[in-house]
Amino acid sequence: MDGTEDLGSSQSRERFRSDSEAMTRALSLARKGLGSVEPNPPVGAVIVDSQGKLIAEGYHQRYGGPHAEVVALENAASEVRGGTLYVTLEPCSHHGKTPPCADAVIAAGLSKVVIGTMDPAEHVCGQGIERLRAAGIMVEVGVCEPEALQLIAAFKKLQCEKLPYLHAKWAMTLDGRIASRTKASKWISNERSRSIVHQLRGRMDGILTGIGTVLADDPLLTARPQGPRIPTRIVLDRQLRLPLDSQLIRTADDAPVLVFCTDQALEQRIQQVEGLGVEVEVVEIDSQTNQVDLTAVLTELGRRQMTNVLIESGGTLLGSLIDQDCVDEVHCFIAPRIIGGQGAISPILGNGFDTMDQARQLRNSVVEVLDGDVYIRGELIRSGMNQLGSE
Repeated sequence: MDGTEDLGSSQSRERFRSDSEAMTRALSLARKGLGSVEPNPPVGAVIVDSQGKLIAEGYHQRYGGPHAEVVALENAASEVRGGTLYVTLEPCSHHGKTPPCADAVIAAGLSKVVIGTMDPAEHVCGQGIERLRAAGIMVEVGVCEPEALQLIAAFKKLQCEKLPYLHAKWAMTLDGRIASRTKASKWISNERSRSIVHQLRGRMDGILTGIGTVLADDPLLTARPQGPRIPTRIVLDRQLRLPLDSQLIRTADDAPVLVFCTDQALEQRIQQVEGLGVEVEVVEIDSQTNQVDLTAVLTELGRRQMTNVLIESGGTLLGSLIDQDCVDEVHCFIAPRIIGGQGAISPILGNGFDTMDQARQLRNSVVEVLDGDVYIRGELIRSGMNQLGSE
């Protein structure tokens, strides 16, 4: 079976006691596709018989490959006619890289389809549901919907806002510092925390940083070991000061490097950097800050269908992105260390907020202890649609 375990005989098949239990299983399957299916959404599917016994399951495993519903149907250990399909996202109704899943579901003779959430994409958005109902299939929408929406948050932002979903990551000491007053920062977090960061990098389309971080740390910004994706290393560099002997340039053949500069960069320098295998994009400069314009940068990344982008930068860039309501998710690692010192460096600068009721909050937050480090992750509640400005 493709991507699932053998379900065995009917006597040993798992039985689900409720719609939410079956959908929870489908959500768990869908998460296996994270990092492999983008810019498509991760989707999981479960098929049960009239008694709620598991017939088949599957998930969307790779971009361009069969969708979850089709995988589940192909994995069926017995007749599915008259059964119920649980799927985390509305079945598609259009011809893309694969035929419409709604048609496959209808042809299989299923009597009911339970859907986690509707597809936000304009070319679907209810049309799959309409096609199923028109064929006489009973359709229920909204089972475990908060979890289903959380699962497709990055896909939804790309579809609806044409922008990448931004993950902010930093490691800091107990007193909230990412480096000492002498700029020492290796290593604040422990080995286990750093391994989580590499896993995170491995499912990103891009890793975004500023030239200040590159000049200070000479980072590599790759996933080690390699994950399902090879992220593009993205540098905001107004005057194109990226050192020619930097690790980023030296490894440009192994993982792409994309630099956004402005017309303040010399044409000769652009040609020199491009000759070393780095892609250079010249974008507008923000007239107020004299920095790379973030609107142009994020719009271009969205145009390139970058779904998830990780921010690994200093406090200036990260603070600006949070000020301007661009960050969607936070990954913060807190080490049980205290640096102290008035000149020690904070993870988030920018303008900040004046009162606690203005402060951005997390939702769906998770806290883990990693060999002493504390890992906090969650969605950053945005005040509204992006109001983008400058770096």
